[in-house]
Amino acid sequence: MTQGYLIFHLNLAFSSIKAEARPEVISKCYWPLLDLAERTGIPIGIELTGWTLQQIASLDQAWLERFRRMLERRQCELIGSGWSQIIGPLVPYEVNRWNQWLGMDAYRQMLGVTPRLVLVNEMAFSTGMLDVYAEAGYEGIVMDRDNVRLALGLGHAPLAATPTHALGCGDRALPVLWSDSILFQRLQRVVHGDIPVTEYMAYVKQRAGRDHAALPIYCNDAEIFDYRPGRFTTESRLHPEGEWERFNRVCTLLQEDLGLNWLSPSEALEIQAASPSPNIRHLTSVSQPVPVKKQAKYNINRWAVTGRDDLWLNTLCHRMHQTLSPRGDAPDNDWRELCELWASDLRTHITADRWDETINRIAQAIHRLGMEVLKPGSVKRVASNPPLCENSLPEGVQIIQDEEGIFWTVKTPNVHLVLNIRRGLAIVALAFKSHRFEPVVGTLPQGYFSTIELGADFYCGGILVEVPGERSRVTDLEWVTPKIQQQGTGLLISAMIPLAHGALEKTITIDIATERVKLTYDFQQFDRPLGTVRVGIITLLPEAFSLPLAVRCVNGGKETELFPLDHEVNHGHAASTLVSSTAAFGATNGRMMIEDAANRKLVFSWNPADCAAIPMLKHQRAGDRHLTRLSFSLCELDDTARAGGRLMPFSVELSSE
Repeated sequence: MTQGYLIFHLNLAFSSIKAEARPEVISKCYWPLLDLAERTGIPIGIELTGWTLQQIASLDQAWLERFRRMLERRQCELIGSGWSQIIGPLVPYEVNRWNQWLGMDAYRQMLGVTPRLVLVNEMAFSTGMLDVYAEAGYEGIVMDRDNVRLALGLGHAPLAATPTHALGCGDRALPVLWSDSILFQRLQRVVHGDIPVTEYMAYVKQRAGRDHAALPIYCNDAEIFDYRPGRFTTESRLHPEGEWERFNRVCTLLQEDLGLNWLSPSEALEIQAASPSPNIRHLTSVSQPVPVKKQAKYNINRWAVTGRDDLWLNTLCHRMHQTLSPRGDAPDNDWRELCELWASDLRTHITADRWDETINRIAQAIHRLGMEVLKPGSVKRVASNPPLCENSLPEGVQIIQDEEGIFWTVKTPNVHLVLNIRRGLAIVALAFKSHRFEPVVGTLPQGYFSTIELGADFYCGGILVEVPGERSRVTDLEWVTPKIQQQGTGLLISAMIPLAHGALEKTITIDIATERVKLTYDFQQFDRPLGTVRVGIITLLPEAFSLPLAVRCVNGGKETELFPLDHEVNHGHAASTLVSSTAAFGATNGRMMIEDAANRKLVFSWNPADCAAIPMLKHQRAGDRHLTRLSFSLCELDDTARAGGRLMPFSVELSSE
């Protein structure tokens, strides 16, 4: 017997829904949803945040009371989300815990129940988030199957090869109820009238015969039926039959013509979890550290460095977290406000009036919390010291120039660094004492790889700005005159590099007392473009590392996640001409580590409260050699991106531990 289930996502914070339109959404979308459950007898799963539940309660108490009664009668099932719909892998662990605690509290207070299942917000999953959900008390998760299969290299494998349980950072695991992007999009199309009912029924029949599992007939938005927010000029017309009526008719046909037996989400999960041979594994990989929903244009960078000004917004949220966290006794409302400001919908197609409201809310929070916030395009500066000359260098420090003045070699007791003065202070080689002064990162010159595919210079420590609309490509590979200063134990080598539309102040700080080198990029009079801005592009020297490599970082959870670098990766590969990248790490505590088989480590650290840049990896094999580069994105391009905004100054520190 064919079995299936329905889950609807309710979200009054939807980016393009104006605040004054929320009662209309409740009337046109949420009431018909409850009608659908009663008329068909389908135990529909309804997922909504605590915030959305609170908004409904204030706007339409009758809907809330009816929903509560239907939950008591098991005519539908509550699916959890959290207080706010946030992208967990981009958010610190403490905020994720608060978001789930506040959400659970709201469900108890307003509905008298707590959900067993949680739907992963925007289907943006990380291994660390599994532990957050388990700590909150959930018994299972709802996640997009297609992109997990893609992340695990199972795109062409039988459906039975898909994991049944998601493994966290330790031994903890939860069963997974799968969503299916193609199935729910096909149902949207037939309800909107874009494909005929006969075609849809034939497709579901085909899937039932092929999948041999309960079908996730629909797991997506409720606000797209009998309502259009006006986000796109290409939005389809409302179907004259009435889209909720059409939805009801399709569900009846599935039951009568295909013999589909409807399950509640929990029932479907129990059947899957009862498998005699559970497939328990991580749902992520180094190529997709954070799988998300739908097709390739949706990736983690969508909420990290695109939108109207995601970089600035995320940076301010990190700064608020670092202000609240040490206090210990911050009231629940402060954490609730932070969760709301980290909402995913503020980072995509948000309307202009709601964006202005968001800016005002942040200004009020800054004032209330007594935060210090730097103006865009500025950095904290220590009182400038006079430039140093060769005979006034600190003890134990040498700067040696080659005969042509191209390369400067800087030696301290702990670091050896070679810089290319004709290429914008590009790092030729960087070596640490604990590595026996064997260089670990640097420039790979043209000809290093035998294939013409990699027939270029791969510099280290530079930037790359690309603006497709202007057919513009900007780097910092210019001839510079460095300035050398000392601030405390730091030796600063800096240069001002003119760019097409502004300038870049680039500073390399070597800590004389430790094995630490910091790279700082400060764009001046340079507007955030409608394109990509990647800085701190670090090239590993293959001879310094024993394969295989592995990457470690935290992605929204408490523990570090491990990613074996066992296949080729290119997070910065464009998904299309309109989407500039496909993946990234969350690295929510501002720390990443690359290690090799011989336990040699290279650590990258930065403060996301100064600049919430997103790290991206490229790893490509070429014969017995490999090109491995880590970069930090300040801006990416997708359908949500808008010109303007801020490029926050970014600093990343490299060390051996």
